[in-house]
Amino acid sequence: MSTENIYIYGAILVGLGATLFMDLWALILRRAFNIALPNYCFVGRWLRHMPTGTFKHTSIAAAPKKTAECTTGWIAHYLIGAAYALILIIPAASGWLARPTLLPALLVGIGTVLIPYFVMQPCFGLGIAAAKTPNPAQARLRSLMSHTAYGVGLYVSAYPLGYVVRAHV
Repeated sequence: MSTENIYIYGAILVGLGATLFMDLWALILRRAFNIALPNYCFVGRWLRHMPTGTFKHTSIAAAPKKTAECTTGWIAHYLIGAAYALILIIPAASGWLARPTLLPALLVGIGTVLIPYFVMQPCFGLGIAAAKTPNPAQARLRSLMSHTAYGVGLYVSAYPLGYVVRAHV
């Protein structure tokens, strides 16, 4: 296997692991504090409306349901998590993947919250950075915490993989 493929496959594995870490964090918050889980079915609904030319909704919750929206949303959630990891690993010429450190992972994780704030939430009808929700500060904090958990997950997922990468490059 080529070195480039090791980095790409490694980035995908790290991204999937980080996304799983983020989801486990959400489950812990649900169990400990009864905080609602993210609804990735809405992501799927949004994506499933796109082929018909609808990219922005007044309310994604009120938009007509689409076939397989939950499956689509969950798959998209993990594919996006894998793609975000590529942002960290590929430009670093994989040096980070061979010897992961927490700070770059946290910065990428926290940086990814800009997509929900400025793309997804406005397209869902929630306003920029959830400004139109009943409690915008709480919604923003929850998104930030989730994406911070994703950043920690990048590091946690990459750490054991670093041994494998160092052995093969």
